[in-house]
Amino acid sequence: MRSSKAILRAQGIQKSFKTNDNNHFLVLDHIDLSINKNEIIAIIGKSGSGKSTLLRILSGLSTPSEGTVFWDNKPITGPVNGVSMVFQNFALLPWLTVLQNVMLGLDSIPLSDQERLERSLKAIDDVGMDGFESAYPRELSGGMSQRVGLARALVIDPRVILMDEPFSSLDILTAENLRADLLDMWQKKSKALEAILLVTHNIEEAAYLADRILIFSNNPGQVASEIKVNLTGNRDESNPEFKALVDKIYQHMSQVQRIQKNKGPHSKGTPLNYRLPNSSVSEVLGILEALEVSSTDQTTDLAEFGEEHALDVDDLFAIMEVMEILDFAHIRKGKIQLTQEGVLFSKADIQQQKKLFATQLLSHVELAMFITKSIRHSSNHAIDKTHIMKKLKSFFSKDIAEEIFFTIVEWGRYAEVFAYDADSEQLTLEDLG
Repeated sequence: MRSSKAILRAQGIQKSFKTNDNNHFLVLDHIDLSINKNEIIAIIGKSGSGKSTLLRILSGLSTPSEGTVFWDNKPITGPVNGVSMVFQNFALLPWLTVLQNVMLGLDSIPLSDQERLERSLKAIDDVGMDGFESAYPRELSGGMSQRVGLARALVIDPRVILMDEPFSSLDILTAENLRADLLDMWQKKSKALEAILLVTHNIEEAAYLADRILIFSNNPGQVASEIKVNLTGNRDESNPEFKALVDKIYQHMSQVQRIQKNKGPHSKGTPLNYRLPNSSVSEVLGILEALEVSSTDQTTDLAEFGEEHALDVDDLFAIMEVMEILDFAHIRKGKIQLTQEGVLFSKADIQQQKKLFATQLLSHVELAMFITKSIRHSSNHAIDKTHIMKKLKSFFSKDIAEEIFFTIVEWGRYAEVFAYDADSEQLTLEDLG
């Protein structure tokens, strides 16, 4: 039975970054969450929703723009003793051995050399890396490197471990093995560890590990919903309860990944300050072909479709978001249903698809409308990339603005709405015929 006492608690957390125009790009908004004793929490959501930023704030490595993080009911002012982090990219120093990398975790703790050695060797043994103490990172596989990263987190005997997509860069079998070992270690409770907070975009991973699952929305990042896990029996597909939980997570995610429409009276579709998903037209075409839908009455189960086609949350929901933006599909309660336009698009030939894509793009994406209008109003019927980037950077960071720019360029090129010359960095209109 879990204790209701919160070890680590976030209250009213907001995080924003200044854009080039001195506006603020809101990454996290009004985050309230508690990490209680004896529980594993999974945060699941799309990339770019601020999950990793939240972990850094909870650990004390980053400061929120607003709000407070409490450790044992006391506000934190810096890195928290008793909290460790495990990163996606292992973060091992290549010139140090496994033992030396693990011992780094003890640098801030006043211990004798013998105590440092004993604790490090014990942590290495706990994660199954005994015998590799003198090996260098270049000699290790991805799974072994992540075990070393986990040992470095465990060596300080933390009460809470924050894990940032720790298995996402590993192959499927290695990730499954590490997840099982982590759960086994957790259940044995051989250390001071009281809680784990795991960021992931793998729905099955969240269902396998977590006692609570927090669904994150984006633009800005918020806790949109919470699922409490009460499974009996094995946490795998042989258990109907597990499969039902996976379906439930998909349903919750499909509800929170709704399109954020501009509420202005003259707005149409996604506003200029909407972060367009970084998905290609070919991915949308591939999904439509794979759906094999012949009418608007047909629905497809999102969980089954994602599993069948080996699509992770990021890829699947980003593509579905594009389809919703362009009004080719609706996602409701874990089901995909094509609109009339979506069915027409899936049945059309290449040229008809391009024309229909152009119609939907100019009807539902304000950035596409802004670009075409700007080109028409320019004296030479061309605009520089800098003109669009300036507008985007008033809402987003430079990197995100760049990502959105090249996404809309690809969509516009496919639809033959506008062309982009990479040498001159100019946009011009295409003749739609």
